[in-house]
Amino acid sequence: MWIGACTSSIGTWMQIVAQGWLIYRLSHSAFLLALDQFLNGLPIFLLSPITGVIADRVERRRILLVSQYVQMATAAILTVLVATGVVHVWHIISLSFITGFAQAFGAPAYQALIPTLVDREDMPNAIALNSIQFNLAVTVGPALAGQALAKLGETWCFGLNALSFLAPVISLTMITSRFYPEKVKESIFASFKKGIVFARQQVGMEALIFLAFCMTFLAMPIRTYLPVFVKDIFHRGPETYGNLLSLMGIGSISGSLLIAAAGHTERKGRIALGGLVVLGAGITVFGLSKSLPLSGAALLIVGAAMMAVFAMVNSLVQLITTNEMRGRMMSIYTFAFRGGMPMGNLVSGWLVPLFGAPMVLGVNGILLVIVALYLFLIHRRIATL
Repeated sequence: MWIGACTSSIGTWMQIVAQGWLIYRLSHSAFLLALDQFLNGLPIFLLSPITGVIADRVERRRILLVSQYVQMATAAILTVLVATGVVHVWHIISLSFITGFAQAFGAPAYQALIPTLVDREDMPNAIALNSIQFNLAVTVGPALAGQALAKLGETWCFGLNALSFLAPVISLTMITSRFYPEKVKESIFASFKKGIVFARQQVGMEALIFLAFCMTFLAMPIRTYLPVFVKDIFHRGPETYGNLLSLMGIGSISGSLLIAAAGHTERKGRIALGGLVVLGAGITVFGLSKSLPLSGAALLIVGAAMMAVFAMVNSLVQLITTNEMRGRMMSIYTFAFRGGMPMGNLVSGWLVPLFGAPMVLGVNGILLVIVALYLFLIHRRIATL
């Protein structure tokens, strides 16, 4: 499962890099960059409450297979459009929206499937290792995309992504572990309502969901606006764009390895909040930096801190949750975590043309530090976990 997901993630990140570059090349619009990310994340934000219930009612492996097939098809269509020279920005944005639908069903099922493959005491390590495969892809994918963009063009990035979905399809057919849910007669709404009640009864769960939303709302625009910094501030090309994303990925792998090495450490909540302070400071430095080496160093720190926070928060949510409620809890968590992405990109897409990308990212970083200090000093439920 790890190898299949990593291979697919490498292809996905090749497409993300090429897609952002292509949109900005065709339109030179920071707003359209944000709109693409918003529409990709919108289905996840809207449908997660429903898809989480489905992940508790249907064999999760089947949901994931359908999700992979749809994403493979959208990547293949985009490959053909770019190869034939008829692609327009609305094609790219529309396919992003469809891909978002597939990810909305796949994300809760995947998050709920991983813990069932390991023992409970190994869960934090499994989550950290899962983060490592994702961030190994964030390192390798953009680096390959930068080279492919510079030497071969966008078509190769999209085509290789379409082929990469064969890896998780094969791995999912090889997995023998199965989740067979009990038959239920209650409605989807009633099942989701039980999930909400369960979440509110768990100490710190609401605060963790709030933290997840704030982190993606304020931190993820740094990836969205990297093409703006590369082209308009550093005056470089796609190779530099891929290299900066790779530096962020190297930092992410480092953060994930540290968490995996720590294993079942105590005070996960304090580690998460400390990481959030470092994350906010790194984003502020990157946003205000005019030096490419300093910006690269800031992205290393941002990547490490982001993954440390993500792994700690994810581990806490998983450890608090029972298996029969796991799909619903991960859908609520995904609703917040992935929902912050389109909302953050939508707001930043409105603010960047008014104040500029450096100022918006600088303020976002400061706000993340304020959120961390509030959760550590005033609303202390996470700090006690």
